[in-house]
Order: sequence, then structure tokens, then C-alpha cells
Amino acid sequence: MRVDVWSDVVCPFCYIGKKRLEAAAAATGVELEVHWHSFQLDPDAPPRQEVSNSERLALKYGRTVAEVEEMQRNIAEMAKAEGIEFNWENANSGNTFNAHRIIHHAQSLGLGSEAKEAFFYSYMTQGLAIGERETLEDVASRIGLNPVEVDDILDSDQYADFVQFDEELARDQLKVTGVPFFVFDQRVALAGAQPTQVFQDVINKVLTTANEQADQPTVEDAETCTDEYCDVPPSKS
Repeated sequence: MRVDVWSDVVCPFCYIGKKRLEAAAAATGVELEVHWHSFQLDPDAPPRQEVSNSERLALKYGRTVAEVEEMQRNIAEMAKAEGIEFNWENANSGNTFNAHRIIHHAQSLGLGSEAKEAFFYSYMTQGLAIGERETLEDVASRIGLNPVEVDDILDSDQYADFVQFDEELARDQLKVTGVPFFVFDQRVALAGAQPTQVFQDVINKVLTTANEQADQPTVEDAETCTDEYCDVPPSKS
């Protein structure tokens, strides 16, 4: 089954969503053909942030550092449940444009999911500055990409049009406002890091309606990141 996924590598909910999607695929026994698409949450970000994420987000959104840190701890707990060690204290988001270009290159070689996982891990767990060339080259070598080809990409604008196309498609046609965003079988949309059971239900729905054109309604109130701000939606009473 084809699944198109829009995400950013500095979005913790995108990592959580990836793990839940994979768990749902394993539970249903369905082999997924995942196509990764670019979505920069902060395209104007520098390669490395000079202040902590908590300080930067508190200033940007008018919250206290304590409020932002509490939010980050809540996200880390969610991530832990999916086997992710989110070391938010060390996270340094930075600009993800070049990471997306490397992911497109990896995807052309059948290594898209490996690249995505490696970038998520570098940012969330290792706390590496995701926009710095050293990090990009480290991730690329970790998944077996040719270092000469990687250098050529980083020294050029190769795959820049891929990133731009993905983002224009998401915003202009799919009306995506936050990530992760999933499209199953090119006809069924699902927004946010939904629970694993929801992913299972959607996969089964797509399988049983293979010849139908009607879209599955997008499920609301799941965790997403918008404009590089990630928060846990309040639970319904």
C-alpha cells in the first residue's frame, strides 16, 4: 500500500507518527510503500540556533520557559511510549532544507525511510544541529550514501525543486497546516500522530474500499507541529 507522508525532521510528532504507522503496518501485516515529502516548519531558521529551543519558543509564542519545558516533557513521555528517546533539553532544530534534499536523494536510492529515521534520531536523541553540514554528512554516511554525491548535492541546488514542489502541493492543494500528514493509496487523508489503532483502522478501510473513490474523513485533534510549534491538544471532556 502506498502512503505519502509530509513531515519535518525537527517535528517530534512526525517521529511519533512514523513509529505508530510502522506498528500499525506490522499489526495488519500490510507492506507499506512510503513516499516521504518535505514540509519545512521554519524555512527561515539558521543552521544552528544560538539559544535553547525552550527559550526560543517561549519568546516566539509569548509563553514562559517553564510552560514550554512542561510541554516538552509531555511530548518526551509520548515519544518514550513509542520507543523514542527525545532529549529535548539538547535539541537544536536549525534549518532543515538541506536535510530534506538529502532525504530526496536517499529516497531515489530506496533509502528514504532509513534517511528519515536517521535524521529524526540525530535531532531528537543525539541533539545534533540538524542544519549543519557536519550533521548532514554524518547522517548520510550512516545510511551508506556516497559521500562524494552528498557533497555535490550540498554544494549545489540539486533537489531544491523537489522540496519546493512538496511544500507547494501540501499547502496549495492538500491545505496542510501542520505535520505529520498522511495520504493512503492517494485518496485517504489522515492528519497528525494518530494512535496506532487509528492507523490500523485506516489501513483496513483502504484495503476494503480499494475500488472506491470516496475519501476517508481526516481525523482531527491529533498531535501536529505547526510553524515549528508542537503542542499536545487538550483532551476532550
